[in-house]
Amino acid sequence: MFTGIIEDLGQLKQIIHEGDNIHFTFTCGFVHELKIDQSLAHNGVCLTIVAINDNTYTVTAIKETLEKTNLGKLKVGDKVNLERAMSASGRFDGHVVQGHVDQTAICKNIVEENGSWTYTFEHETKEHITVEKGSITVNGVSLTVVNSKDNQFSVCIIPYTFEHTTFHTIKVGDTINLEFDIIGKYVARLLIK
Repeated sequence: MFTGIIEDLGQLKQIIHEGDNIHFTFTCGFVHELKIDQSLAHNGVCLTIVAINDNTYTVTAIKETLEKTNLGKLKVGDKVNLERAMSASGRFDGHVVQGHVDQTAICKNIVEENGSWTYTFEHETKEHITVEKGSITVNGVSLTVVNSKDNQFSVCIIPYTFEHTTFHTIKVGDTINLEFDIIGKYVARLLIK
């Protein structure tokens, strides 16, 4: 389980295709603390560390993951938001994040406010919903929804989040990963039956 509080930015160093899978090799500030078989969220996608070599580590994304996330669009040199799984004794600063991306969305608008930014995202399906002041995970970052609509919502980004996550690299038209609030997903599922 994750909380959506980003620890570091990872930089993609190598991409190796093997069948339908892609092996991604990254570097980050806490490589020396990682272990093989550990879960690590990359832009909100929980991946297993399969190799560690000096100051890099490798994870593998399968076809299903590549089809439902933005990881297949990564290029060498790109940065991703990283979060290690929450420890049992850790503080719960964000919200319950599983690391299971529900779908992607497109950045439709970015408005620079006086000291903050408002990003608007549009997603295809109405199966998942957002609610005003509810939680959403965008590229692994736990955020609060504003301006919730059927298949569109906005989030407001403070300078710290802008600088310490990949939000400063997102442009209009970019694809981002979404994980909707797990409690909201279960409530919606119960109501549909």
